[in-house]
Amino acid sequence: RVPATEKLGRVHTSTASVAVLPEVADGGAAEVDVREADLRVETMRASGAGGQHVNTTDSAVRITHVPTGVTASCQDGRSQQQNREKAMRVLRARLVSAERARRAAERAAQRKGQVGTSARSERIRTYNYPDDRV
Repeated sequence: RVPATEKLGRVHTSTASVAVLPEVADGGAAEVDVREADLRVETMRASGAGGQHVNTTDSAVRITHVPTGVTASCQDGRSQQQNREKAMRVLRARLVSAERARRAAERAAQRKGQVGTSARSERIRTYNYPDDRV
């Protein structure tokens, strides 16, 4: 286009970038399937305050998700069962967070591949050599 303010009659061009991405049906919520077979559960004696009780019971729990290597441990509660439940909640939260980050990185890579840099060199140009368009 040639703007009205252009005195020398030069053509001004602009660029626009468009990214076409799939719509996420579940609102982006990442649910991770944690199978019991994929977990390694270790129990140990808790450290820190607690007196004689912590010296005699294996109440601390460390749960490792073997396929990803993500670990969660807990020694806050008095019983092994409480600590196991809390460690599972933490592990599940970490796995969901990692899955969301992976999906976001995948979407960003898709978008970047489609949009490019929007630099002038990426434009599709038409050269009008007096109406013998190239």
